[in-house]
Amino acid sequence: MSTKLDVSKLSLMDALDLATLIEVEAFKRYSQFAERFGTSAEDDAASVFVTMAVNENKHGEQIAERRIALFGDERPRVKITDIFDVEAPDYGAPTGDMSQLDAYRVALSAERKAYAFYDQARRNVDHPEVKALFEELREEEAEHVQLIEAIIAKLPPTARVDREDEDSYPQSVVRLLAKDRFE
Repeated sequence: MSTKLDVSKLSLMDALDLATLIEVEAFKRYSQFAERFGTSAEDDAASVFVTMAVNENKHGEQIAERRIALFGDERPRVKITDIFDVEAPDYGAPTGDMSQLDAYRVALSAERKAYAFYDQARRNVDHPEVKALFEELREEEAEHVQLIEAIIAKLPPTARVDREDEDSYPQSVVRLLAKDRFE
C-alpha cells in the first residue's frame, strides 16, 4: 500500500470516493488500451480490455450508488492524485506504443493494487453494506489478477513487441499484411 495515504484512516465517505476514482481511472485506462490495440477477434487484447472496462464501469456505478445513498452530493475530500497511492499505474507507465504484454503488466499491477486497497478498506469500514461491497470488489479484483496472469502466460512472442517495433519483428501482423499487399 501507499506510503502517503493511510487507508485505515479514511472516513467511510473518503473510502467510497477513493474507490470510485479507482474504478473510473481503471475504466478509462482499459478503454484506452482497447482503442490502442483495436479488435480483430473475440479473445484479442482489445476485447479483453473492453470487457474489463465494462466491469470497472459497473463497479464504479455500484460504489457511486452507495455513496450517493449515504452522503448525497456532499463534496469529496479525496483528490484524483490519491489514486496513484493506491491503484493507478505509475505515472507514465501506459504509453501509446506499448506492447500487449506491457499493457497486461500495467493492468496486472493496477489490479493487484486495487485488490490490496479493497482488502485493507473492508477491514476499516464499519458500515455492513459497504463492507460487503468492498469484499465483493476485492474478490472480483482477485479474479481479474488470475485472468490477466493466465493471459500473460499464453501470450505469443509477437505480443511482447512494442507497437513502434512491430515492423522490425518478422512475424508481426503489420509486416505480414504489408508483404501480402505491397510485395
